Amino acid sequence: MTDGRPVKRSLTLRGHRTSVSLEDAFWRAFRDIAAAEGRTINGLATEIDEARGDVGLASAIRVFVLRRFTES
Repeated sequence: MTDGRPVKRSLTLRGHRTSVSLEDAFWRAFRDIAAAEGRTINGLATEIDEARGDVGLASAIRVFVLRRFTES
């Protein structure tokens, strides 16, 4: 297990680059979900971004991942 520190990675949302900091476990799970759905993480992140309201993108991604794993 990693030390739990967030890792910053770049995503492209609607043609614009942005950085998101997530722990490795969340990055791996996020990539796994996207792959299982035949989607890119950029496409999935764009969908999450459009629905997140006033919640930060990193938090919205974490909640998305958590919900996927608790609902399955």
